[in-house]
Amino acid sequence: MQPPLRKVFLMNVFSPRVRRLLVALALCSFFLGLHGAYGFLRPGNYESNRARLLGYLVSHYLETVHFSHKKIDGDISRAALGIFLKQLDPQKRFLLKEDVEKLTNCSEENEGEPFSGMLRLADEGASLLAVRVRMGEQMVKEILAHPFDFTARDSIETDPEKLDYCTTREELKKRWSKVLEYQVLTRYLTLQEEETSGEPASDNPDEKHFPRKDLLVAAREKIAKNYESYFSRMLQEKESEHYDRYFSALARAFDPHSDYMPPTNKEDFDISMRGSLEGIGATLKEEDGFIKVVGITPGGPAYRQGQLKPEDIILRVVEKGKEPVDLTDMKVTDAVRFIRGKKGTEVKLTVRKPDATIIVIPIMRDIVQIEETFVKGFSLTDKESGRKFGYIKIPSFYRDFEKTMNGGPGRNATDDVKAELKKLKAENISGLILDLRNNGGGALADAVGIAGLFIRTGPVVQVKGGRGNISVLEDDDPDISYGGPLVVLVNQLSASASEILAGALQDYGRALIIGGEHTHGKGTVQTMIDLNKSIPFEKMEKYKTFGALRLTIQKFYRISGESTQYRGVIPDITLPDLLNHLKIGEKYLDFSLPWDKVGPDFPGEDHRGGKVGPAPYTPWGTCRPDLAVIRAKSSKRVAVSEDFREIEAENKRAIENQIDTRRPLNIGEVRREMEEAKQLKETKGKYSHGRTIMDEKASGQPLNSAERKKLWVKEVGKDAYVHESVEVLDDMLAADPTCAAGLTERAVTSLNPSP
Repeated sequence: MQPPLRKVFLMNVFSPRVRRLLVALALCSFFLGLHGAYGFLRPGNYESNRARLLGYLVSHYLETVHFSHKKIDGDISRAALGIFLKQLDPQKRFLLKEDVEKLTNCSEENEGEPFSGMLRLADEGASLLAVRVRMGEQMVKEILAHPFDFTARDSIETDPEKLDYCTTREELKKRWSKVLEYQVLTRYLTLQEEETSGEPASDNPDEKHFPRKDLLVAAREKIAKNYESYFSRMLQEKESEHYDRYFSALARAFDPHSDYMPPTNKEDFDISMRGSLEGIGATLKEEDGFIKVVGITPGGPAYRQGQLKPEDIILRVVEKGKEPVDLTDMKVTDAVRFIRGKKGTEVKLTVRKPDATIIVIPIMRDIVQIEETFVKGFSLTDKESGRKFGYIKIPSFYRDFEKTMNGGPGRNATDDVKAELKKLKAENISGLILDLRNNGGGALADAVGIAGLFIRTGPVVQVKGGRGNISVLEDDDPDISYGGPLVVLVNQLSASASEILAGALQDYGRALIIGGEHTHGKGTVQTMIDLNKSIPFEKMEKYKTFGALRLTIQKFYRISGESTQYRGVIPDITLPDLLNHLKIGEKYLDFSLPWDKVGPDFPGEDHRGGKVGPAPYTPWGTCRPDLAVIRAKSSKRVAVSEDFREIEAENKRAIENQIDTRRPLNIGEVRREMEEAKQLKETKGKYSHGRTIMDEKASGQPLNSAERKKLWVKEVGKDAYVHESVEVLDDMLAADPTCAAGLTERAVTSLNPSP
């Protein structure tokens, strides 16, 4: 929703009369600028005129509403150019060096000109790309007309970041030749595997002939057909799409979560704006020419299957009885149409993991299983100590705002956690594990509310606006639902509201945080601005297809004064994690906002005009064992754990894969890599967070809720991280008598004095 202009320009420190004057001046400036942009429109050129007005709107909101209040200067222009080039030619298979130099010169000559400079760069990019796409189309036809030699010891670089743009047409054709050779080879081996039920035809890496030449011909024909569709799609791009591409690059130059979203039909609007994707339950985005998984919907088919994860790249999609579809350089709205399908049908996704391994993931299309999206818990008994511990999984911070606003009960994560705590306390648990792994956030109110279940009262998070105004969100309910030992499990996919909850419990000393090296580091808030609502003049009505602008407008800060942005939350106890080697997190994103803190060195203004820093709070007074002792015991156990040793070995192999991004063009070597990928698929499933929950019994009948819960409890019981969390809770109870005391009804009551 678009923030009212009144809120955009208003500063709370002024009197109502001054506020009204400031709003009037701001609106006047905005309308004059917009009218000035309109004055440069050219008769009869609809797309160019629309882009000119859009350029003004995007530039205006970026400079005035974005949290950073950066100006569109040389630095922003250069950053936008880099993103724009990646959007034009992410794999570096079309543009030559001379083309890049032309676009760079065009950008430098027109820095800071939103009405003309941006359009010239977009026009030049569209013109150059069209020429190179036709050239590439001809090259592919020429290359595929001849057979490949798959016995040579050659290789191809698969990371475009390690490639430079080609200087000549001949150099570019050689690059295309290797690309096509690798694609034909992998398609051939896939077809061969389907024909032989997965049994390899030969173990000889120097295989001199193909036992199925007809499959080789079929593989080349399938690749050729894919490229026919690919080039046709690229050459059919509209003029407006090139302008939209640049405005997206400009927004992303401010920070990775800001973006321009062009107008779409209703179905695509739902996908792009709300991030919903029926069919498999995943949120996707286009990034550098690939379709990347941004999030997995709790309870959805992909969530229950367990192998598709955020940061995965979907390379191909295939449905039974149909040809595989290559998604490289495809728009997300087009890719979704191939991934979606009827409930009960299977889709196979060829996925490249962040560690460069490629696996095929089968997913049965279905609707979201509602019960899987909600908080759930159970108790488990430690065989050695005999103690019973509670475990609560929070998939997301959900809240039914619509029902709540209409006066209804409205289900929410806070009430559900409270209900689970009541059940677990009745079982006399000795400690609690709160699992926030893979929780990407949600309702801020529930991060605050759930924190309040474990502390008496006090601040939980600070939210800073672009004008320096800071709001402190507090728990004002003195009741404590649970006062015993507490550990919180996190990983690099724990983001936003998850980091707020984990950070608050860590700052209070209320819980020990256990996980990988850091959480995601998503410490910003975005809003959506409908640009169509920004046009005040009737004569501009015909251009009202402006889309929307997503902008970062606020930043989260812990009660300690430190931002959760960029760094995330650093666990008290760090464990080996299959995500540790992956570049997942805010710190790895281009142009992400920096870490900082509020305090004497970074003052902010509250609504009274005063300075604020760390929020005043009272640390938790019980169960504060010596962290160094707890940490040392954990390290000793992890060092001899077979599970964690396997995870470390997998991390080492994955790091080597990340470094070596070259892939062989020899049939024996490629076949061997494909076999290794299958074996690694089993290892990843064994130690993944959010393990596979089967949807059907052996009989083929769907599982009921009780059966699903039983299976889930069994899977959690195998989790190495849960096992270590139980050990840590045992250590806490042994190290500090107040931990055990905190469990008694009398001790909890003392923390909840009567008013």
